[in-house]
Amino acid sequence: MIVVHHLNNSRSQRVLWLLEELQVPYEIKRYERTADQRAPKELLEISPLGKSPVITDDLVTLAESGAIVEYLISKYGNGKLQAPASGPGYLDNLYYTHYAEGSLMPILVQKIIFDIVPQKTPFLIRPLANMIFSNLDTQLLQPEFKKHFDMIESHLATVKTGWFAGGDEPTAADFQMAFPLEAIVASAPTLATPKIVEYVERVHARPAYKTALDKGGEYAYAKM
Repeated sequence: MIVVHHLNNSRSQRVLWLLEELQVPYEIKRYERTADQRAPKELLEISPLGKSPVITDDLVTLAESGAIVEYLISKYGNGKLQAPASGPGYLDNLYYTHYAEGSLMPILVQKIIFDIVPQKTPFLIRPLANMIFSNLDTQLLQPEFKKHFDMIESHLATVKTGWFAGGDEPTAADFQMAFPLEAIVASAPTLATPKIVEYVERVHARPAYKTALDKGGEYAYAKM
């Protein structure tokens, strides 16, 4: 039995969605974020970095959502959710599987930090912090967001089925890309382009996604 060490409002929701698509039995072990929105120390007992998602599968303990997604599809896919073995679909799946965490998530995390830091500064210097981080957001992040979202919008416009590898069902790239795109639509809707909104709606309409959401519990990014 696979055990998903599941943290609320985290990347582990994508693992639940994947397992539901694969129709693989699994058990959820729940963890709740602390008051400062960090993972609880109990996760350190499972994985040395104390992060989620983590799965245990018999003697295997595996962290990092990209590694988990590839492992589960490889071991339990039996032909489902597979990207093409060659050609543009293969390359698109390969690229977006790694792009999601390697390029897109870092700038989203920067945005969160830029929003949080002024709120955490002492009251007397908060206006100055707001001005500094607002300028940083405008000068550094907004141009990057535009490049990334234009690229994603353009790519989604070229795939007739709406999935990143262009096939009839999601692949590893989709399980990876869903989380950051959900976060954009839910937390910064003015930044979300039309195809990104359509994509998130497509993910949320999947029966397996809905079942995973019911099982996973609180998940802020499921809100449209």
